[in-house]
Amino acid sequence: MEVKTSLLDNMIGVGDMVLIEPLSEDTFIENLKKRFDHNEIYTYIGSVVISMNPYKSLPIYTAEKVEEYRNRNFYELSPHVYALADEAYRSLREQDKDQCILITGESGAGKTEASKFVMSYVAAVCGKGQEVNKVKEQLLQSNPVLEAFGNAKTVRNDNSSRFGKYMDIEFDFKGDPLGGAISNYLLEKSRVVKQPRGERNFHIFYQLLSGASDDTLKKLKLDRDFSKYNYLSLDSATVNGLDDAASFRTVRNAMQIVGFMEDEVQSILELVAAVLKLGNIEFKPESRCNGYDESRVKDKNDLKEMCELLGIEQSVLERAFSFRTVEAKMEKMSTTLNVAQAYYARDALAKNLYSRLFSWLVNRINESIKAQTKSRKKVMGVLDIYGFEIFEDNSFEQFIINYCNEKLQQIFIELTLREEQEEYVREGIEWTNIEYFNNAIICDLIENNKNGILAMLDEECLRPGTVTDETFLDKLNTVCAEHQHFESRQSKNSKFLTDHSLPHNCFRIQHYAGKVLYRVEGFVDKNNDLLYRDLSQAMYKANHSLIKILFPEGNPAKVNLKRPPTAGFQFKASVGTLMKNLLSKNPNYIRCIKPNDKKAAHIFTDSLVCHQVRYLGLMENVRVRRAGYAFRQAYEPCLERYKMLCKQTWPHWKGPARGGVEVLLTDLQVPAEEFAYGRSKIFIRNPRTLFFLEEKRRQCLEDLATLIQKIYRGWKSRTHFLLLKKSQVVVAAWYRRFAQQKKYQNIRSSALVFQSFIRGWKARKLLRELKHKKRCEKAVSTISAYWHGTQVRREYRKFFRANAGKKIYDFTIQRIMQKYFLGLKKMPSMSPVDKSWPARPYGFLDGTHQELRRIFHLWRCKKYRSQFTEEKKATYEEKLAASELFKDKKALYPSSVGQPFKGDYVEMTKNPKYQKLNSFVEDKVLVADVVSKINRANGKGAPRIFLLTKKSLVLADQKTGQVKASVPLPDLSSVSVSTQNDGFFALKLKEGSTSAAKGDFLLSSDRLIEIITKLHCIGATSADRNKINIDISDEFLVQFKQDKVCVKFIQGTPKNGNGVACKRKNNRLLEVSVPSP
Repeated sequence: MEVKTSLLDNMIGVGDMVLIEPLSEDTFIENLKKRFDHNEIYTYIGSVVISMNPYKSLPIYTAEKVEEYRNRNFYELSPHVYALADEAYRSLREQDKDQCILITGESGAGKTEASKFVMSYVAAVCGKGQEVNKVKEQLLQSNPVLEAFGNAKTVRNDNSSRFGKYMDIEFDFKGDPLGGAISNYLLEKSRVVKQPRGERNFHIFYQLLSGASDDTLKKLKLDRDFSKYNYLSLDSATVNGLDDAASFRTVRNAMQIVGFMEDEVQSILELVAAVLKLGNIEFKPESRCNGYDESRVKDKNDLKEMCELLGIEQSVLERAFSFRTVEAKMEKMSTTLNVAQAYYARDALAKNLYSRLFSWLVNRINESIKAQTKSRKKVMGVLDIYGFEIFEDNSFEQFIINYCNEKLQQIFIELTLREEQEEYVREGIEWTNIEYFNNAIICDLIENNKNGILAMLDEECLRPGTVTDETFLDKLNTVCAEHQHFESRQSKNSKFLTDHSLPHNCFRIQHYAGKVLYRVEGFVDKNNDLLYRDLSQAMYKANHSLIKILFPEGNPAKVNLKRPPTAGFQFKASVGTLMKNLLSKNPNYIRCIKPNDKKAAHIFTDSLVCHQVRYLGLMENVRVRRAGYAFRQAYEPCLERYKMLCKQTWPHWKGPARGGVEVLLTDLQVPAEEFAYGRSKIFIRNPRTLFFLEEKRRQCLEDLATLIQKIYRGWKSRTHFLLLKKSQVVVAAWYRRFAQQKKYQNIRSSALVFQSFIRGWKARKLLRELKHKKRCEKAVSTISAYWHGTQVRREYRKFFRANAGKKIYDFTIQRIMQKYFLGLKKMPSMSPVDKSWPARPYGFLDGTHQELRRIFHLWRCKKYRSQFTEEKKATYEEKLAASELFKDKKALYPSSVGQPFKGDYVEMTKNPKYQKLNSFVEDKVLVADVVSKINRANGKGAPRIFLLTKKSLVLADQKTGQVKASVPLPDLSSVSVSTQNDGFFALKLKEGSTSAAKGDFLLSSDRLIEIITKLHCIGATSADRNKINIDISDEFLVQFKQDKVCVKFIQGTPKNGNGVACKRKNNRLLEVSVPSP
């Protein structure tokens, strides 16, 4: 059974602002902050979603979350952008209503990310199939391409959209995507030539220089160094968290998926490179004979490379930067351009080249993603457009952006009220008019065809004579002076004459979001957006495949002397088309809010959020929503949620859901003026009524939980008792079985004992009888033998009386010898150390017995020696040498007898730390061990690696493996040790040898016997040097540099326990305390 949940369950703060009580700006901000602190970034205002930018990744966009919100009621789960996307998609698919999702907010509020989440959710829940998946992938991959060319890093956002985007996604009758169409609005092309401090140019420039291969950059005549290009700001060239190289690879892959051909991609990159080269072209003045200044290109290298990229003749473009041709009717006139005008022409060309490239990109993407079928399609529009902008310095761009937001606010209020009114009519509830601020007066101030600001700006741009920004402001002061939402210092209205916050070259408009101060500087030029005809014609002459498409007005055969429409006029027309499009669709709103200006997580700036809440009109939205009934819900989920509050509806209501809700509200005595019954929904006027129901439900759930716990505990106790009872029966049965088995075993064992006693008695009786019979038979045999012997001796006595004694003796001796040798067939053990030997049977065999014992011992020793390997023989020879050296001389010797001489105790070849040390030693290492080198200053030991070869001995640092000393064996004269149970030994060097410069070595080792034995054996086997003397004494001298020190060994109890302790007594004496045995 599916578990039903609700927006009201486990709510942090208030999930729907319509239900906040009391409603004020402070409680509104406090509720947003409380939810933001708990990572609840989404909040509802009815069907509007408020989205707070968390500036960190949250685990709320997984595939599991998509499935959780799929096909669920909008208010069924906690607020989420997926809920709005699902509601819009289901309305489009099931009710055949075209939808649009309007995403608004200021820069950095997360509009672009919100649009991505909407599109990814729709892509995840719609149909599957090869063709459908291809369309979905193309729609999704269009985003990285447009972001690279249309987004930039600003002070407020590292990935700020610098253009408005509206995407229509087209679906078939099943709800599967067929294609789409993208419209772009007002690319901020001025950013191409100049960026404010702390901001940078469009992403594609940095991505190209960072991510393109060296070969590609060489073809484009570019260098990776950003500082070589005037159009790229250097203070923010790199952005933390943005990998431009990886982004470039992503853009290239996205272009391939969308359907760009390889030659098209190359052409696009050539135009981007051309814009960078264009920014490096600089001019110098040159005086002419007529007194006018003419501009000339300083360094023609960048101009040459740009012309090579675009296939333009260098002289044609160079002339276009120096001269301007003016045509009027049938006359042509050529004028020179000064340096300022040349720079203006260069920047105008760069801006036009980039903006037209961007428009071509959008059209090219539309060709790839457009629906292939001509059948009727359902449409879902996603609008991601710049939010309301209020900067310190606001110009023409901010003016038309805020105009667009005024239009969006107007349509938002109109559609919200219309939606409310339609729902009331649909449900049969009486509609009451709602008072709200209508910003149509502000829209009229801007867009009025006669007296609107845009109309006056166009009129000023088109009129003959001198046109400046100041003349435009004068016109505004004349026409708009009496308008209540227009303010100017130069207007006739006296109340602004002393307003020092209003400069003379500015005007101020009271927008719905607040007052905005606009500086008129640049309004006329930006609205004109002129590109000299000479530059257009020069571009058209290019051999590049794209340039002719981007500059069609440069065709000499189609010269149009009519002035092109202004930027303001074009934008006004685009906004009008957009508004008509939005009014034809069912709207869904996402209001994005930026919590702080630091782009940091967990920071909530109340003043900044309050400002955005005001200019987004969120409080007004809540008031419109609460003006009638604050909460409405379908009868089925309402009854399902609150049915436990009434005995008649709990646990199951048999009749229609509306009847159950009526019974429920009547039983709870809710006043009739607090609710109204619609056709399919219950409408609740005041949030307090809803909270009353929720509190009653909470108390009821607690009572139900107690009842469930009681029933569960009773069931658990009964189950436990029955289990104990069953267990007791099983235990008793097993015990009875065990007792009977035990009794049977006792009886059986008693019977066996009784039987054994009977059998024993019978056996003993039979044995006695057999023994008696045997004794009788033996006695008869003995008597018979004696009798026969007597008879034989009597017969033979007369024949052998003379030689009988000798023959009997010889026979007896022979038999004894034969028996002796036969007894030796069972030989003793073959171990040479086994001294056992059979006892001598007769005294006359003593000599033979001893000789045989000696011969056998020699034979088994020979057999034992024949089993030895050469290595084992050498080991036993070393053990024998150790016995000759130390037996009965050194107390440490007996403990070493049972220990094998391994030699390598530090695993030289296996340990990588000693690899360098291993390469230092050329000969085979006979001994490798850790010893302690005794310091003469304090008697303390330092660990050293001791290596012994046939030619030398080496001391090295244990941690690093660095060689500390290397002594050739010929330089060693003798070794001194004590008689005690210690490991101290002194290596004495020959006087005058090179190794004796630092003096003798006093060392300590647990394997002293092995080390000195091998030293002795090496000296004994070497013919080229004398045998090393071993001095065993409890007191000996050691040479330390120039001083001789006496080392004395005494028996005692060291302070550190049972170990050996060395202590310096004076400059000439080191005393070693050895524990008593």
